[in-house]
Amino acid sequence: MALRSIKQKLYQSGKYRLGVFVLLAALAAIACLLLVPKPKPAIQATDYAIHSQLSFNQPQFYPPSQKPPTALYQPVGEWVGRLILPSQGLSDPKLPDDQQSLDQANNASASDWVWLEVQHAPSEAQSLVRKVVRLEWSPQLEVQAYVRAVTQNVSFTARTETSKQQGNIHPDRLNGHKDVGPLQSLAGARPNDDVIVTLKDVTVVPASDSPSILQISQEPVLATGRLYGLVKILGVDDQAAKQVAPSLCQKSPTCAHEFFRVQHYNPASKKFDGVLETVRIPQQLAGRSGIAPSTPRHIETSPAGKAGWYIYGAKSAEGVFVVQAIQPRSLVQLQSDRVVLGHPAGLTYINQQNWQKVETQKGTVRKVLVKPGSTVTKAKARPFKWKLGDRAIVLHTFGGIGGRKAEAALGYTVTGHFSYGLAEVVREPLTQELQFDVQYQQVYAHNPNAIISGTTTWPNYMGNLQWGWLGTRPVSDVLVKFDPVLRDYGFGGITLSPLREFQQQLQVMMARYRVGDGTGSATVTPATSCVQDSNQALYATILHIKQQVSSTPVIQSWLAAHPKDEQTLRFQQLVSLAKDLEQRLIPLGILRSDWQQNATVLAGTNSQPDFTSSRDPLAGLTSWRTMIPRQAQDELANLFLQHGAQLWFLRTNQVGGWNPDIVPVAPTALLGQLTVPVAKAPIASILLNRVLSALNPSDLRGWIITVGLLFLYGAIALPLGFASGFLQINLWPANWLSYCLLALRALLTPALLEELGFRVLLLPHPTVGVAWYIWGGWAVLSLLLFILYHPLNGKTLYKAGAITFLNPIFLALTGLLGVTCTVVYAVTGSLWTIAFVHWVVVVVWLIALGGHQKLSLAPSPSSKPSTSTPGKRSHL
Repeated sequence: MALRSIKQKLYQSGKYRLGVFVLLAALAAIACLLLVPKPKPAIQATDYAIHSQLSFNQPQFYPPSQKPPTALYQPVGEWVGRLILPSQGLSDPKLPDDQQSLDQANNASASDWVWLEVQHAPSEAQSLVRKVVRLEWSPQLEVQAYVRAVTQNVSFTARTETSKQQGNIHPDRLNGHKDVGPLQSLAGARPNDDVIVTLKDVTVVPASDSPSILQISQEPVLATGRLYGLVKILGVDDQAAKQVAPSLCQKSPTCAHEFFRVQHYNPASKKFDGVLETVRIPQQLAGRSGIAPSTPRHIETSPAGKAGWYIYGAKSAEGVFVVQAIQPRSLVQLQSDRVVLGHPAGLTYINQQNWQKVETQKGTVRKVLVKPGSTVTKAKARPFKWKLGDRAIVLHTFGGIGGRKAEAALGYTVTGHFSYGLAEVVREPLTQELQFDVQYQQVYAHNPNAIISGTTTWPNYMGNLQWGWLGTRPVSDVLVKFDPVLRDYGFGGITLSPLREFQQQLQVMMARYRVGDGTGSATVTPATSCVQDSNQALYATILHIKQQVSSTPVIQSWLAAHPKDEQTLRFQQLVSLAKDLEQRLIPLGILRSDWQQNATVLAGTNSQPDFTSSRDPLAGLTSWRTMIPRQAQDELANLFLQHGAQLWFLRTNQVGGWNPDIVPVAPTALLGQLTVPVAKAPIASILLNRVLSALNPSDLRGWIITVGLLFLYGAIALPLGFASGFLQINLWPANWLSYCLLALRALLTPALLEELGFRVLLLPHPTVGVAWYIWGGWAVLSLLLFILYHPLNGKTLYKAGAITFLNPIFLALTGLLGVTCTVVYAVTGSLWTIAFVHWVVVVVWLIALGGHQKLSLAPSPSSKPSTSTPGKRSHL
């Protein structure tokens, strides 16, 4: 027995030790997993790095000394150059030795400057071509105030490092630098000094013992190439290809031919019968997505090139013109393919036809003019012709990529991208014809392509073969011609310029994005994005103009003294537009705290001098109308049209060479790809937008109209009800607690729920801008359903009210209530106003006019008043 006992104890002890060992081993394993350093995730290659492997995408591929015939090529700008970031106490191999020695002194002498390698200059400054000069800001007070406002200390955060690992380009060369201004944030935006810009209004400050100085008051414009020409692409030149060493792409048998015979435009004959030349249109490598940003495959057969191609680039060392960007001439000519007349047809075009069937339009260009007017006749009567110097605001949006190499749509939504821009009618030197010159103000997050946030030319942003979107995405540019915004005002010696103010606000936002407000990272969130922050600049513009007018007695006095003056009438149109824009930008009536602070920082009225950006999704919801690019463009275009603006739509659909692996996909509103199978209508997106739009609290005018229509309803309903005997003074005998409970329940149902179902979900929101007959048709349908719902409810769910719900007078009063709520909704667009009308009518009827008795809601003599649940059963 003793031996057995000892064995049992040893066995139990062994089990105990084994259990302890297993437990300790498990804890050790967990500790190893938690404490042993994990390998860092592999850093994804950027598209910029992939494309930079190709020699023709590098600045040194193009010799600095080039003077092609002026009859064939023109410079892309008056001043053209390459930005070079000054070194920070280190030798810079990109600069000559004598200029490197000046870096230290120059860094201490000015707050924001960069080097500029001059590639083209006006005739009076030809001596500066091929030289490296200093580029700095003008000493003007207004210019220096802008520089100070956007100058930031740059220090990367953990979020920035994570974004870099995901393959996005950030300003690495600026990390740790203090007092980084807008010029240095441009020059240091990419890993290499390859940013090409054009300059305007340049002042040359000569210097005898140091590089010359160029001073500017306008931010440099991002550009592509040095020269441009106008050609017709005839076909492939196989012989020229054999004389040049093959590129990385050309070693692949599937690569497209790169050398093409072209014929230049002849200004004398105005035809393409000029000089013949061989140019190179290089094939770019596929990026991380497996899609090349451009291809020259079959470009000679593209329908977009029927009027010729503008080609942008420079000559290689072999003397071959290498195309770096393209632009179809037909896109910028002033002749439209279609004219849409009047508001109803215009609204239909904006909301439905602009992006219709884009998959079938691959490779094409379309231009559509939408003329305002309440009728087709009035729209025809409005003369419209573009003139030299005319300007237009640009609303830019691009869509997605479908096909065999389609990109994923997040949450059934093709988000796309949004930006503002400015188009001007100019006389193009080669053809001497009037054309659009489009520049974008791109508020652009850091990205794998190294697209820079800033003012950029159309060829650089859209037509660039390395990072442009012309060949891979469908694009819609809406040119808005509306004089109250585009023309300046002169009030008693004081100039008010809405357009200049808007461009300045966008310039500030673009500079902030380049350095991520000092974090080095501007990323996309529901609250911060291209579309949200572009429209934050628009809100800041509206706020600044309002403050300027309200705080300047001279302006107010001038307007009062000249009530019929053309400027006053035009300014009244501007005020009306600004009011509607403000409602769109702050749809819930809640001003985002970051928008408010940033606006006051720029105005100099905030003691906190720093900009701020909110990443809170709830902040994004308070400005939800500008959360999705497609919705922002559509709503802004609708609004401008309703205020009398001329709209010119420029649409491209994956234009250039032919890539069989992709097709264009239209951008959508939120949940826009959840569609009804037969009609293919994005029902979820439509209903969500209607609900969010209806949450608008309405303004004082809207509430006054609501109360007035409520009294009008009472003036009709009460005599009718009393005369028929359906209504009678009969106070419900209950206590105040029961009255309050009834009122609360009646607010939920029927007021809120029925108005949500029969008005908000069924009717297009008034701000959407649909044709009146379409809106009227839906209004009639919703009214009929609202009336029929009550007898059906009495026959099914609430049989106790069947007799009342079938009463003709009840149905007449119900129909009158439906009409009243429909009119209120058309005026206010608010769920709260129509729910208020519905709620007041129901509560008054139930408590004071016998409604409780007709619906069998009166408590029995033996029951307590507070135990009844009237609101649950009341329907009207």
